[in-house]
Amino acid sequence: MKKTFLAILVLIIIMSVCFTACTNKGADNVSIWDNATYKEDVSLGSGSKTIKVEVKAEEKSITITLKTNKKTLGDALMEHKLVSGEESAYGLYIKFVNGMEADYDKTKTYWAFTKDGEGMLHGVDNEKIADGSHYELECIKE
Repeated sequence: MKKTFLAILVLIIIMSVCFTACTNKGADNVSIWDNATYKEDVSLGSGSKTIKVEVKAEEKSITITLKTNKKTLGDALMEHKLVSGEESAYGLYIKFVNGMEADYDKTKTYWAFTKDGEGMLHGVDNEKIADGSHYELECIKE
């Protein structure tokens, strides 16, 4: 009886470790979305231009619709505190999107910036926006 109980306990521990290791979550079993400001589609602002920004991480994505009068995507995103990071020689190096961190030095992850699925040759702070534009910010793990 005692050996059976011990065997079951060991089996439960092994299964728990295996299931935890097979998730998309980090070592501490926390999803990047746990820190997200918005976890569902949302509309923000009241300007004359409407743009959509799709935020993708892990297996999930949301669309943030922004109404803005700003001229660049970076300004529109910062107006609503949707991105933050560090200034570099190439412009804003985004580390946080929607409250979620991707820091290559810490986790080998980064935010990829695209427009209609196409890679951009410049950053968000240099992207001039027009009404109806669609952008993506995707957390990439190497």
